Amino acid sequence: MNEYQVNAQLRNETGKGAMRRMRRAGIVPAVIYGAGKDPENLSLKFHEILHQLENEAFYSHILTVDIEGKQTQAVLKALQRDPASDRVTHADFLRVKATEQLTMRVPLHFINEDDSAGKREGGVISHLEVDVEIVCLPRDLPEYIEVDMLEVAIGGTVLLSEIVLPEGVALTANLEDDPDADHSLVSVQMPQELEVEEEDEEAGEAGEEEAGEAGDADEAASDEDS
Repeated sequence: MNEYQVNAQLRNETGKGAMRRMRRAGIVPAVIYGAGKDPENLSLKFHEILHQLENEAFYSHILTVDIEGKQTQAVLKALQRDPASDRVTHADFLRVKATEQLTMRVPLHFINEDDSAGKREGGVISHLEVDVEIVCLPRDLPEYIEVDMLEVAIGGTVLLSEIVLPEGVALTANLEDDPDADHSLVSVQMPQELEVEEEDEEAGEAGEEEAGEAGDADEAASDEDS
């Protein structure tokens, strides 16, 4: 099966009871909407959609939704999962038109981490965000956006405003009008245990200095008394 083709059937059943029966039978309820057309209720085979969701690109790729032989271009817009089991319980697909822009969340790929300046210095890399929200035409939709870590040293970060976007792609965050929307996507810090050891060492040295100063003061006072 094509990784980017979703096979679906139209469904007439609605309501909580019908949805529970479908899920017990290995069927995932879904809906497709947008592009100026009426929404359509769909059903998907659980094992097929589960397999496709293992592919990261499936979340940010133009999909072909085959509805009983009729094919429609769409993107996966939302997933609902059972909070206890994490099992997929519902899927939303948005039809796309070549001339209409999409708003999507696209995964970040952090490259050159092992060779980064901070990693070579013994730093630890922390991913603060795993995706970003972008807007673009369907033909320009990227599967992911790269964040180059090569020059990021210890104490350094990569901000949202610093990532390189593919041609035709823009952030939804308006950083010019709202500078506060800018934030760190990844940072490189010293390992926590090493930081604690350094703090303890500095505290110990400060204590020794204070003790030395106190000893000098006592000795000076003793000299004055004599």
